[in-house]
This record gives sequence, structure tokens and C-alpha cells, in this order.
Amino acid sequence: MRYEIAVVDGDGIGEEVCQSALSVVKATPGLSGVFDFRSYVAGAEEYRRSGSAYPEASFEGCRKAHAILHGATGIPGVTYPDGTETGIEFGLQTRFRLDLYANVRPIKLRAGVESRLRDRRPGDIDYVIVRENTEGMYAARGSGSILRDEIAVDNLVVTRKGIERISRFAFELARKRNGAPGDGKRRVTLCDKANVLRSYAFFRKVFNEIAEHYPDVETDYAYADAMTCHLVERPEFYDVIVTENMFGDIISDLAAVTVGSMGMSPSSELGDHNGFFQAAHGSAPTIAGQNIANPYGTILSASSMLVWLGERHGDPRLIRGGAAIERAVDAAMASPGGLTRDLGGSATTSDVTRRVIANLASQTSVAAE
Repeated sequence: MRYEIAVVDGDGIGEEVCQSALSVVKATPGLSGVFDFRSYVAGAEEYRRSGSAYPEASFEGCRKAHAILHGATGIPGVTYPDGTETGIEFGLQTRFRLDLYANVRPIKLRAGVESRLRDRRPGDIDYVIVRENTEGMYAARGSGSILRDEIAVDNLVVTRKGIERISRFAFELARKRNGAPGDGKRRVTLCDKANVLRSYAFFRKVFNEIAEHYPDVETDYAYADAMTCHLVERPEFYDVIVTENMFGDIISDLAAVTVGSMGMSPSSELGDHNGFFQAAHGSAPTIAGQNIANPYGTILSASSMLVWLGERHGDPRLIRGGAAIERAVDAAMASPGGLTRDLGGSATTSDVTRRVIANLASQTSVAAE
């Protein structure tokens, strides 16, 4: 079987990190001739060029593809008349129109990287944030109102269906993992503000109903403001964290910095039929074209893409390939000179790409297994 991958470079450093990840995928042993890569345009630059941040032809290409690989989009100052950014249209519309309800953001401290948290070592931080991706505050985009230039209103909306499926996704993921680093317990933590807002209290109620079906997984709770402290003070306690859209966006950025930088933040946005893979960082236009962007997050997102495709289509070649890329990344980061500027090193984007590919080439067993 051949797999069609929709590739959207986007804006800023998007092209650099996306093409780095593509080069790595193409170099993965055992996967020659497996993929058809098709490029599409979207983002702030496309909005300036054509007046549309997400042309319908690009959406159709992404919808029909087996998976979507993305660099980054957005340029500060390129906005719609209401002041909201144009570049994020690609990500938001892809999520909503393809119903990619589970945004999965692994947070893992890897060898070679010094955590911003004192005395933390590889193995101490290894959890996943599962962000509900189609509801919450961000679902109000484009539907809010401004009254007499005095009052602005956006609504936070959650549904029983949305809460049930994201909670079930989180518990199923916990069952597949090895538990929290601190105590080895499989645990799902709900991050909310159920003490303040009815919408979050409802989220917790439905979450608890789903939790009853997973007696083998421990249930935990944390208010969003307290969670910002917990992720700094005791990250080893966490295994899987599930939360509403906006809270997930906020705490995952904090979490990424505890394991190095925003450049170390892969993400998978998954639905029942489609998958969208990108690093969680922005387009960083101030460093675009300088060959200093950190591509590790996008490369790891591509690794997740292969594993997801392999599991979805029963193709062990892709699962092995995804695992091989992650091992190659770990080896590159742990080797002298393997860290990019944001991680305290001096490796360039192209340096990282070459290192990861070289590490892949040494894994001859990938093709033979």
C-alpha cells in the first residue's frame, strides 16, 4: 500500500522544519516508495497573496490524504479586519472541519537536554497532554460579538459527546503507557476549573462517568491554575492529562519548556478518520531563513505520524519506521553538538537533519525485521 501525505510548509520557519522532517521520513530504512508527498499552500503568506489563508483546494487535498504533515503558520500583523490572525486559520479549520478532536502532546525529557527544572533527569518527566481540540473557548472563533465598541463576548461550549470521546481517548492511552515516572501508576488527571464555571463542572461530571469504565486506571484532578505549579514542582506524578481546548494550549506550552523548549513539542491531532501532525511551536518569523530553527519537534511529529498510520492500517513497516526515527532523534540529541540554539547548543537545522538521517542509516535492522 502507498500512503498519500499532504504537506503544508506554511510560514516563517515552517518550510525549514517541515522539509527537515520530510527528509528524515524519506531516509527511513524500509520505507522507500511507500509515500506520495503532495504539497499544498496555507497560512498568512498565502492570505497576503490570494486573500485566502486556507484555499479550498488545499483543504480538499488534506481531507483526502492519509495524513497531513505541517510546518508552522502565522505572521504577526497579518490579521483579519477583526484583529485575529490569519495564519492560524489552517490549523483551526483543519481541526474543526475534519473533526480532529484529540490533540496529543507528549512531554518527555530526553537524554542530552538539560531541563529548566533543577535536578531533573531523563526519565523524570514523561507524560502526555490530551487536549480536547474541537470545542471549548476556541470553538467560538468567528462567532463572538462586540457591542458598541464597549463589550466583547466569546462563549465556551462543551458537549457530552465531545467530553465522552476525549475522556475515553485519554483512558485508553493511559492503558497503553507504562504509568507515571514517579510511582508507575497508570493515571488520568483532569485539568479544569470546575470550582468556578458550570461548563467545567459538567466536563468533570461526564469525565467521571467515563472513568467508571476504567477501574484499572487511577483518576486525578487539578484546577488549571494549580496545574501550572504542579507541572513545575512534581512533573513525575503525571501520566496522562486531559483538558479543555484553551487550557490544553496553555499548559502544553509551559510543559514543553520544562523539557527543553517549544522546539521539543511534537503534536498529533487525531480524529476517527484523519490525522494532522505538526510541532506545537509557532512560525518564529524573526529567525526564518537563518538555518537555526529547531526541527526536532516536527521530526518527532513525523515519527508519530508513521506510528499512527501503521496502527491504523495494520502496517508494521510504518510502526518500525516511526520508532526508528525516535531512536535516531534521541541519539542525535545525546551526541556532542546535537543541540540547537534554543536548547543551549549551536547545531543548525541542517546539522540536525544530517545527524538524524545518519543515525537512521545505522539502523539496518529496521528494514529486515
